[in-house]
Amino acid sequence: MALEITETNFKQEVLESPIPVLIDFWATWCMPCQILATVVDELAQEYAGKLKVGKINVDKDGELAAKYSVMSIPALLFFKNGQIVDTVVGAVPKGFLIDRIKKVIQ
Repeated sequence: MALEITETNFKQEVLESPIPVLIDFWATWCMPCQILATVVDELAQEYAGKLKVGKINVDKDGELAAKYSVMSIPALLFFKNGQIVDTVVGAVPKGFLIDRIKKVIQ
């Protein structure tokens, strides 16, 4: 299950994480986000210990979305050592995300 990331825990959970982090920017009204949510939760389980997976609700934490220039959702940002190393926008197949994850966790 993906972690809920907010302004309060963002620095600790994402920027200071010892392992790479995948953040899913989403909203309840976004149908592609709902479709991708299941995949994101599966990836959180499959890569536990190698990749931290979190979700940011853009309606609740719009400041974070603005800070990272998230203009369309779903938007998946990959962080490593506190820096963005990859970005995926839109609902994409699980296999596509696995390929991106493998590059990030190397």
